[in-house]
Amino acid sequence: MGIRNHRKENCARHMTPSPLAPEASDDIIQPRRVTNPVQESPTHRSLHRELLFSHRRGLLLGGKPELQRVLQQRRLEQDVPPPSDLEQELRKRKQRLQEYEQEELKRKEGQENIPEFVRVKENLRHVRVAVQ
Repeated sequence: MGIRNHRKENCARHMTPSPLAPEASDDIIQPRRVTNPVQESPTHRSLHRELLFSHRRGLLLGGKPELQRVLQQRRLEQDVPPPSDLEQELRKRKQRLQEYEQEELKRKEGQENIPEFVRVKENLRHVRVAVQ
């Protein structure tokens, strides 16, 4: 007896007779499938209906329905491992370097706006202090 045959037998044992079957007795309580309260809510049904309608008509800009895009984005986020300590430290250093470079650019732009004779005068002051 293979695994497939074993599964078929188990499924046959767990299946309940249909409510229309004549051999079902009235004394036994028949199990019912539990309803999902989210799917039964009118807001969920209307949203689902609207998404299906807009997908059929091609109103969505992308090729995929909104729900599929959201689920795909969640899967991608879950698959990406969190950054290691080394990666975090490298990002911090890169950010500090970029900030420093931006400050240097601003300082150079400020220097360019100052007339040349003022810049030369400031340089002469620094030279005099260094010599004395």
